[in-house]
Amino acid sequence: MDITNADISSLQDEMDKGRLNAADLTIAYLKRIQQYDQSGPKINSVAELNPDAVSMAEALDRERAISGSRGPLHGIPVLLKDNISTGDKMHTTAGAVALSDNFARKDAPLVEQLRKAGAVILGKTNLSEFARYIASEFPDGYSSRCGQVKNPYDSSFPVSGSSSGSAAAAAGSFCSAAVGTETAGSITFPAILSGICGLKPTVGLISRSGIIPICGQDTAGPMAATVTDCAILLGGMVTGPDIDDPATGCTEHLTHRDYRKFLKKDSLLGLRIGVNRVWSEKDSFPRDSTDIFEEELSLLQKAGAELVDCDIPFTGLQSGILGQATMLYEFKSALNYYLTRYATGQCRSLADIVAYNEQHANTALRYGQDLLLLAQNQTTGRLVEGAYWSQKLRAVEEGRHAIDDCMSRHKLDVITSPCYSNLPAITGYPSMVVPMGLSQSGIPTGISFYASAFQEGKVLRAAYGYEQVSKRRIPPAFDR
Repeated sequence: MDITNADISSLQDEMDKGRLNAADLTIAYLKRIQQYDQSGPKINSVAELNPDAVSMAEALDRERAISGSRGPLHGIPVLLKDNISTGDKMHTTAGAVALSDNFARKDAPLVEQLRKAGAVILGKTNLSEFARYIASEFPDGYSSRCGQVKNPYDSSFPVSGSSSGSAAAAAGSFCSAAVGTETAGSITFPAILSGICGLKPTVGLISRSGIIPICGQDTAGPMAATVTDCAILLGGMVTGPDIDDPATGCTEHLTHRDYRKFLKKDSLLGLRIGVNRVWSEKDSFPRDSTDIFEEELSLLQKAGAELVDCDIPFTGLQSGILGQATMLYEFKSALNYYLTRYATGQCRSLADIVAYNEQHANTALRYGQDLLLLAQNQTTGRLVEGAYWSQKLRAVEEGRHAIDDCMSRHKLDVITSPCYSNLPAITGYPSMVVPMGLSQSGIPTGISFYASAFQEGKVLRAAYGYEQVSKRRIPPAFDR
């Protein structure tokens, strides 16, 4: 079977009919990783492979033969970003050589859920070291442990965002789907530039426990070639309430085990979509993204959507709110808590990591560690600083009000923007990006859909509707 064009539903259909099994599928991905990720164009998206992946797949094949399938993820190989803890034979390092000896004490809750759903944990993906919270001048997709991730469309193209390894792996068909994490664009940015779909869920839908953190804005999310595959993976990741993550409290009535129910024919019909043309980080995306976006709006209208202009001036970038307040002040306490609960390696605190890096500067500090030093030396780790709270509360309150007020005032189902908006990141609200095709330069570009808290269903509905009428995704060059 040609795995480069096979979505998860097709793979399940083949396995149900006995024409494919999980072990052969896993081996096919392992071969493809060797062919294109570690050799050939050397995309370098995979940080580590699971030595037990084939054995896991074989066990799932035996289970399918005896008792049937667990569900849509049964036997499906998935890659995880290497800041997500797995209590197995793989390391969890956030791309840092300082944590290269770290085996997590246990699975993160989202990994527990994926295993229960029958997913094959194929390996870990490369990333921007510490989710790019290490140095101000730091290349996206680089880690001291594994080097530079390349864009599967062209090695000269940007990869952006810390989940660049997960994005490139999904784009290159090195797995059926991948898991990334986002604090401020780290799922959506690289998904756009790698020509795939990426969903950042509401903070609290998926437990943040067991993820090497930056701050409270962090959340894991699915990345895949199609909206449907993202919906399937999301259903397998939802954790429900976790005592170690207060954001997940009392969410049972807000979550779904199968998000495919929101993906229906003619899903754009009657949908009210706000058009927010005030978008963020324009310099990070192809220059003609705005022009492409304007053309794509006509597709939404033709499919029955009602478009409402609703520019939102507030972006969350004013006065350095996003970077300084949320990330800088929360990083030390969040990282130290993780290392205390999950780590087994020699570094058990931010101070240990800073010291290790200084002692191994030739390998660990190619681009410095000024952000780590700021967090270690200029914050208390107790979150009592007035500078933190004044900016943090403004960002959250103004950001949430901006989205909620816009949605309520215009009676919207979702909001759309070209490429990326900071608003879902600073509010913790859901956002999804879908390919808008290739720009004139050949770099992929995308469209985003977002809404208020726990409205993943509406976001998926809009994203799926657009995907079905546009079909803009073009695979990387080595698959054309």
